[in-house]
Amino acid sequence: MKTFNGRTAVITGAASGFGLETARLAAREGMNIVMADVQTDALEQAAAEVGALGAQVLPYRLDVSKAAAVEGLGRATLDRFGAPHVVFNNAGVGAGGLIWEHSAQDWEWVIGVNVMGVAHGVRVFTPLMLDAAQGDADYEGHIVNTASMAGLLNPPNMGVYNVSKHAVVSLSETLYQDLALVTDQVTASVLCPFFVPTGIHQSHRNRPSELSAADAKPTKSQRIAQAMTGKAVGSGKVSAAQVASMVFDALRKKRFYIYSHPKALASVQMRLEDIMLPRNPTDPFADKPEIGAELRAALRVQE
Repeated sequence: MKTFNGRTAVITGAASGFGLETARLAAREGMNIVMADVQTDALEQAAAEVGALGAQVLPYRLDVSKAAAVEGLGRATLDRFGAPHVVFNNAGVGAGGLIWEHSAQDWEWVIGVNVMGVAHGVRVFTPLMLDAAQGDADYEGHIVNTASMAGLLNPPNMGVYNVSKHAVVSLSETLYQDLALVTDQVTASVLCPFFVPTGIHQSHRNRPSELSAADAKPTKSQRIAQAMTGKAVGSGKVSAAQVASMVFDALRKKRFYIYSHPKALASVQMRLEDIMLPRNPTDPFADKPEIGAELRAALRVQE
């Protein structure tokens, strides 16, 4: 994109993490911003902060897993600012544990937010952007979907999250190719961050009560995943603000893949070599066997 000033960005998961940092950058670039999030109090605070930077802000509370809610977001955006130029389908939740220990509610929650939230964003906003492009030869549109390095790898004890993020990578690559068939004015990117301090390991705080069994206690593998993810995320050296800057750099350069930790691509290459050779999946802890040994030992202890 050549310019951002006076243009409109729609950001889901905008009250924290990548969403909030991207909203801050968008405000500094002179954009109008639609900030959407499921957590009302955090959204109000974030919208007030971003508005104080001089941006025109439309806060919008929604659950991205709900089709009607995202459709309402589309109408509200169109009514207030017109067709958006940037759509950042960023809302996401995390859950870990052995893949057979995820409950039906776990699957419904994570897939609903991480996959259907992106699908609804693409379904609602892409037609608005294509219509704007058809009516204005100078219109530029860009959709960014937040996946994860877990969408390019399959780390153990993270089953439902891995599945959801692989789906987002596939959805985004297909979106990129489909857009190229019909327009040169709207394109797409996929964000694949690694461990970045964003608070995603605490996303259960926003889990709907109807998708939480009242008497369910986390399994041992789920407790271990929560602890290990919290430690890894909390110790991340790349900040959410740096990732937001990477997103804007990709917008400027029309770059599809956005990586927060390019060194992690060595593991992606190893996985692709496993597929191509073909050979059994490589031990993900080959470079750090002490972590693998710790995880195996913890999971094999009888309670």
